[in-house]
Amino acid sequence: MRIVALVSGRVTGVGYRRFVQGKARDLGLAGSAENVSEGRVEVVAEGGQADLDRLLHWLGRGPAHARVTAVEVQWSAATGMAEFHIF
Repeated sequence: MRIVALVSGRVTGVGYRRFVQGKARDLGLAGSAENVSEGRVEVVAEGGQADLDRLLHWLGRGPAHARVTAVEVQWSAATGMAEFHIF
């Protein structure tokens, strides 16, 4: 499975992308985290349904200094990504 999540709130400049990368790697997921317009972060991740659900839990929490206000998620079929990168 694959998710594309747009995360809103105070998620830039607080170590959010590095936090997501650590959680994704711990769960064995591939994908990326990237700052996008309007101070949001886009997270793309591929892996098993249960592991993606766990990642979504962490996306809603973030690191200590983040304040997540919304997580918009779209699900689709995996495309075969490898590793997890930050852009």
